[in-house]
Amino acid sequence: MHGAYLGPRESSGCRPLSGSPVITSWRIPFTPLGGQATWSLYDVMRQISLTRLAQLERLPLAVALGIVVALSSLGSASGRSARQGSQSAQPRLPLRLLAGQSVMSAVAGTRADRALLVSVERGEVGGVIIFASNVRTHAELQGLIHSLQRAARAGGNPPLLVAVDQEGGRVKRFPAGPPAASAAHMGRWHDPARVEREGEKTARYLARVGVNVDLAPVLDVPDSSASFLGARTFGRDPGLVARAGAAFAVGLQRGGVAATGKHFPGLGTARANTDQARVVVRSTRSDLEQRLFPFRTAIARGIRLVMVSNASYPAFDRTGKRALFSSAIVTELLRRRLGFRGVVITDSMEAPAPRANPNAPAEAIAAGVDILLYTSEPDGLRAAPALTGAVGAGRLPRSTLQASYTRIVALKRRLSG
Repeated sequence: MHGAYLGPRESSGCRPLSGSPVITSWRIPFTPLGGQATWSLYDVMRQISLTRLAQLERLPLAVALGIVVALSSLGSASGRSARQGSQSAQPRLPLRLLAGQSVMSAVAGTRADRALLVSVERGEVGGVIIFASNVRTHAELQGLIHSLQRAARAGGNPPLLVAVDQEGGRVKRFPAGPPAASAAHMGRWHDPARVEREGEKTARYLARVGVNVDLAPVLDVPDSSASFLGARTFGRDPGLVARAGAAFAVGLQRGGVAATGKHFPGLGTARANTDQARVVVRSTRSDLEQRLFPFRTAIARGIRLVMVSNASYPAFDRTGKRALFSSAIVTELLRRRLGFRGVVITDSMEAPAPRANPNAPAEAIAAGVDILLYTSEPDGLRAAPALTGAVGAGRLPRSTLQASYTRIVALKRRLSG
């Protein structure tokens, strides 16, 4: 808490020194070992023995002030030394725990197997993604999620992020649940308040079964009705997509579920699905910039996650790196230019482009990504060891993993609060 001026101090039963000016409403920085950040001159004087206080009383005010300022400097120096000593004494987290928070794994089946439970308890998996194959009944899914969260607690780890693709239309892991309409249908409502309510309904539904992250909304702006995205997008106008997409995200988060804007910096002009092919988006920079508007709007409205695509964008990164491996896209464009401070997650790490890169986990984290999304459990369980190995080999700075850990844990605190 900052040491702001709090107004004149109320009497605490002690009078100012007899014959002294009443100076108790002043505030100067003073940090004694007790940790109080801002003290009045009278507070400081009260810390001195009564004998010294009596001596101060007989001194001219200017001399007394000089003594107090000197004491303040000593107190501040002592406070800094104590804080620095405390910080240096804090043990560093084991590397596997830093790495594990950056891993989101699929679950093989409707029950968690021993390998996954052990990895979660050891802190080597920080989140899971739920697919239709994991869902037979709500009770069974709740049991699955409960067993995984219990394993995380048993290891003293932060709670898991539990994610699902619940966009609406054909992409709904819970077919009977909201949203009742596809994104394209919601866009045709031209009613952001109604879209927001649909997002909130979706969140309430997901939260009841233990899901805390929706990998939605899609913020891509297609350039053609023939786009492979189909009805997954809110429309072909950047303004419409921005209004409807941000509204859906706000509704989700009001209902207690984190929203995820995807697929940054946009797949609207892609000619193929990145889940099935290695895609290069050859649009001009000007065209791509226009299609960033929905992402800008969602970030301004507080969206908590952004998913980066597996495509490459030569207009944004002349090296041709895939977005998830590109610091020019993740760090420079998304974080610095657009001001995103939340959690960045990949699209599927099993897609053709990342799978072709043997150093994919480390390169994605080094580019500024926080969470690696694995759509198969075996690959998910191998990810944390791959990251720790990359740190050991000098290919990934530990500080980069630490920064991701900090952002991820901050998100988890918000979702748990």
